[in-house]
Amino acid sequence: MTLNHLYKKALNLEPLSLDEGLLLYKNAPTQDLIFLGDELRKKHNPHNKVTWQIDRNVNITNVCVSGCKFCNFHCKINSGSAYITSMADYQLKIEELERYGGDQLLLQGGLHPKLGLAFYTELFSTIKGKFPNIKLHALGPPEVAYIARKEKITYRETLEALIESGLDSLPGAGAEILVDRVRKSISPGKPDSQAWLDVMHEAHKLGMITSGTMMIGHIETMEERLVHLIKLRDLQASKPSGVPGFLNFIVWTFQDKGTQLANKGITNTVSTEEYIRTMAICRIMLNNIKNIQASWLTVGIDAAQVCLHAGANDFGSIMIEENVVSSAGAKNKMDAYGIQKAIVDAGFEPQLRNQRYEYIVLPDCEFSKIYTAEELKKQ
Repeated sequence: MTLNHLYKKALNLEPLSLDEGLLLYKNAPTQDLIFLGDELRKKHNPHNKVTWQIDRNVNITNVCVSGCKFCNFHCKINSGSAYITSMADYQLKIEELERYGGDQLLLQGGLHPKLGLAFYTELFSTIKGKFPNIKLHALGPPEVAYIARKEKITYRETLEALIESGLDSLPGAGAEILVDRVRKSISPGKPDSQAWLDVMHEAHKLGMITSGTMMIGHIETMEERLVHLIKLRDLQASKPSGVPGFLNFIVWTFQDKGTQLANKGITNTVSTEEYIRTMAICRIMLNNIKNIQASWLTVGIDAAQVCLHAGANDFGSIMIEENVVSSAGAKNKMDAYGIQKAIVDAGFEPQLRNQRYEYIVLPDCEFSKIYTAEELKKQ
C-alpha cells in the first residue's frame, strides 16, 4: 500500500479504511494532504465560493448532569448560578438576531433533570409562534436521548414531537469522540456513542438536516479520531436516498482554560499544522459529506483561512452569542464584515447561506451588510 495508491483512491472519492487513513496521516507530507483536501473540496463544491452564516447560540439552561470534564459552562441544579432562559430573554435575543439579518437560532442547554419533552415542545412552539421565520437548530443527540429516556419513549417519537413543535434541524452537539473509552472518561454522564449515532439515524430517516462534529486535542488518539470519522461516514451512507443527512461537518479543538481536564494536566496541544492536516484528513475520510467547516472560533482566523485551501468550504457563523467554548478560553470574534474580509483575503468569494446551504441575500438590517470583493480588497 503506497501513498500514491491512497492518493488516487481518495481523489476517486473511494472510502479509505482505518489503516489506510492512519498510514496517510502519519506519512503523507502536509503539502500533499493540503493538495488532496483542496482537490476534494473542488469535487464537492466546484466553485470558488466559501459560505458563511448569521446565527445566534442561546443556551436554554446551564444546568447539566453529564459531568463533562471539558466544560466550564454547566452547573448543578442547586447552584446559585443556575438558570433557565426566560421567554422575555429569547424575545430580546431573537429581535437582535433579526437586526443583524440572521434567521437561525442555535438552542442548546444540557441534561437538565427536571426538563421533559413538554418543556421543549412548548418552548419551540412559543418561539415559532412569535417568530415564524426563525429556524430552530436545536438540542443535540445527547439531549434527545436523555429526553427520550426520561419520557420512556423512542428516539423517533421524541424527534417527531420536537419537529411538530418547530424543530428544524439537529446540531451535532455532544459527539466529541464517538469512542466509548473517551466518552466514559471525559463525559461520564452522557449517552454513549451508539446512542448518539442512533438518534442521528432516526433524524435522517425523518428527513432532518443534521451536522456532524468532532472535538480534538484532549485524550483521544489519532486512531480514535479516524474511527469517529468512519462512523459518521458509515451513518451517512446508510441514510435514505433523497434526504440530506449530515449536511456539514465541523472539527474544533478542545478549549482547556480552567477545565477539569486541564486541572489534571490534560491541555490542548493541537498545533496549527496538526489542525490543518486533520482538516484535510476529514475531507478525505468523509467522502460522502459535502460541506466542511473550519473552526475559526477555536483555532483562530489565520489557521482557518489556510484550511479553506485544505478541504474546508465553509467559514461558519459570526455567532452573535456563544457561551460554552468561550468559557473555556475561545476568544476569537468576527462580525459580518470581518468574516467576509477573511474569506476574500484567503482568495475566495464569500457567500451568505442558510442552514440548508442555500445561497441567500442579506435582508435590509441594522448591523450587517454584504460587501463586494473589490470593497473588501481595498480595506
